[in-house]
Amino acid sequence: MADQIIDAYATAFYGVASAQDDVSEVADELFRFARVLEANDEFRNALSDPHLPAARRQQIVEDVLSGKATDTTTSLVSMAVGTGRARDLGRIIEAFVAMSAHAGDKEVAEVRSAIDLTEDQRSRLAAALTKATGKAVEVKVIVDPTVLGGVVAQVGDTVIDGSVRHRLQQLREVF
Repeated sequence: MADQIIDAYATAFYGVASAQDDVSEVADELFRFARVLEANDEFRNALSDPHLPAARRQQIVEDVLSGKATDTTTSLVSMAVGTGRARDLGRIIEAFVAMSAHAGDKEVAEVRSAIDLTEDQRSRLAAALTKATGKAVEVKVIVDPTVLGGVVAQVGDTVIDGSVRHRLQQLREVF
């Protein structure tokens, strides 16, 4: 039942973003929003607090996303929070991002990097991951300082760890 609700919301998100001809940008913004939500317990708890009126929770979303996301993205997140789906938002966004990538015959490549990547770096990385996995990919970058340097890419079940952190661990195991 829960998966059906997640899929229904993701499909609705996709329908709205498609109608606005804004799927790629909305997918990027939602992906980044999900990373913030995932990393911040206080923020996640505020958005899902049943004691806060829905209008207050929606105002928090609008305040946080104002000037940082399109109206479409803000409205979708606000709607999900207003209907009491804040705890499911990460999974809804994950399903939406996958739906968006599949619509373009691509797989989502979650890439963790210590710093944000430029568009040129993302394009070159997408080409390299496409060659390595045999799948066309859409790169979604997660800035993760624990990587230290390099990148960790995951496409489906395939993980390619080219991080400095991983190489340091390998050195520790040898010595």
